[in-house]
Amino acid sequence: MQFRKDLNGLRAFAVIAVVLFHFNASWMPGGFAGVDVFFVISGFLMTSIIFRGLERNQFSILSFYVARANRIIPALAVLCLVLLIFGWFVLPPLEYRTLGNHIGSSIGFLSNIVYWTESGYFDASSHEKWLLHTWSLSVEWQFYLLYPLILASLAKIVPHKALKTIVLVGTILGFMYGVYASYQAPKAAYFLFSSRAWEMMLGGVAYLYPFKLSDTKQKLCEWLGLTLIIISYFFFSKNSLWPGYLALFPVLGAFLLIQAQRHNSALTGNILMQKIGKWSYSIYLWHWPLVVAIFYFALPTPYIYLGIGLSLLCGFMSYHYIERIRFEQHFSHWSQYARCVPLHLVIAVGLLASSVYIANGVHQRFEVNSQIAQLTHQLIMPFRHNGYCFYSFNDGQTQVDETLGSDCYLGEHSAQAPVTKTLLFGDSYAGHYEPFFDELFSAQNHSVQVISTNWCTPSLTNNYTGPKTHIAYRQCLLNRAYLKQHMQQYNNLIIAGAWDDALYLGQLEDVKQVIASAASMQINVFIMPAPHRYKQNPLSYFYRRFYFNQPFDINELDDNDTLTTAANIRLSEIADQYPNVSFIKRSWLFTNNNTFTINEVAIPYSLDGKHISILGAKQSAKFFMEQTQYPMLMEKFDFN
Repeated sequence: MQFRKDLNGLRAFAVIAVVLFHFNASWMPGGFAGVDVFFVISGFLMTSIIFRGLERNQFSILSFYVARANRIIPALAVLCLVLLIFGWFVLPPLEYRTLGNHIGSSIGFLSNIVYWTESGYFDASSHEKWLLHTWSLSVEWQFYLLYPLILASLAKIVPHKALKTIVLVGTILGFMYGVYASYQAPKAAYFLFSSRAWEMMLGGVAYLYPFKLSDTKQKLCEWLGLTLIIISYFFFSKNSLWPGYLALFPVLGAFLLIQAQRHNSALTGNILMQKIGKWSYSIYLWHWPLVVAIFYFALPTPYIYLGIGLSLLCGFMSYHYIERIRFEQHFSHWSQYARCVPLHLVIAVGLLASSVYIANGVHQRFEVNSQIAQLTHQLIMPFRHNGYCFYSFNDGQTQVDETLGSDCYLGEHSAQAPVTKTLLFGDSYAGHYEPFFDELFSAQNHSVQVISTNWCTPSLTNNYTGPKTHIAYRQCLLNRAYLKQHMQQYNNLIIAGAWDDALYLGQLEDVKQVIASAASMQINVFIMPAPHRYKQNPLSYFYRRFYFNQPFDINELDDNDTLTTAANIRLSEIADQYPNVSFIKRSWLFTNNNTFTINEVAIPYSLDGKHISILGAKQSAKFFMEQTQYPMLMEKFDFN
């Protein structure tokens, strides 16, 4: 097929949008839609290759796979190797282990599934994932694997015209599913192939059903397509439901630009767009690690411009010295495919990444104080598997069950736990306080029952701060049903939650309802504060100080605490309305600088910028028991 300058220029429009969005989302709030444009282009090219091969009875699936591997894997493998070397010298063990996991999933083209199971794409933690952008490569590769297999199989039983119709109908059905999935399971819809396939298939429709247009109509088609793409870049944002029906804007825009076939357009055919289009894949590969580096090292704003320049430079270098290498592609016998160079690269990089992961980030790189190193094993979230009660479905729990979710006790274990009169209820913010209350009630020779699961803010409604498609939502409903049915049997109710999320989503009224119901039953209610929020992860900076002897001052980190503070104040005001409701202030639990000291080492309470660690919670309990408010608060508990 003749080289399409318009497609090459369209690639430039796509990669520019993605790069600008990632470096500074305010410049182009919907720039992430450039990925959708890439999908359409990819679908057009792959469909053209497959159908031309099928029409000539010359299509080879293995040759197709090798061609795709030669195109995609070498540059990706080099990036992964560079990051492995970089991480060896710069990343502490825990982060290096995570990088190993992400590199393995990226080179195996499963990273979209891995990132789906982790936090959301637009979460703050996304800027700590060096290969997050490879999710789109994984989606494309999954398309490359399945699409030719399906078409080649169908081509043996249906005529060519019917095969084209199947692609068209499949595209429409895929779009309908994508819209449905975006509402029902937004995070899964964003990352998974099943809700993205229609975008690539629409590119295939552009090849199978080309428009025949006059010059004037070609220009109109081009401008209409460009307008739709620009609308998606500037009028949508990370808060838009994606890729629901709104994805039609960039996808249909790319479709129209392809159909316009304006080979010598000033928009796409100029030398700048052609150069950027040629380098676009490598620019895309290298730009995101540079974005993460700026965030990771907390570099000032001017470095954004340096990062963009380096993205172009790295893209140029990668294109000329890696992408243009012509690896062997045609083999006379299936056994010779073992000579495929990209296959060797996948195996080599995969083994290296796996060894980093298995070796727990190769902590042998460092000589550290054994006592401090032992403490770091407690800088984690409390879960069922490490002795606490948080029933987290992000930690291997798979069974939704009221009894399993509620039958857990902390504190004085020699007591008759099932008859305890104290309940701790909430989401992961209740979970992270479990070591705190374990220490507190052990000292008082009392026990506490704990019911906590993901995103389950204290409420008696079906409102939810997390995705309702997550399995934890079902557990949360059981937890709340238990609370509603059994609340009157407790003398003391402790509640904790992501109060900022509840405030933002208008769900603090639900919390107020729980407080009012408990207070009316003469239950003593204790509201735990949400701890200090940070934009960055303080623990990451602590590890760098710990392993690389870098300076660490938690006060220099950007915080994200405004909404959390407002929510804490609102709950404190609610507590003041009831004589048997107490709001426990942050200042009673944490030092002023949000760190505690062990062996003259300042350690942050914060685990991830939001939650506190097991060790942080234990130290908070120790700090609280030294405060004047401690005996007064404990007197409010009724343990009889």
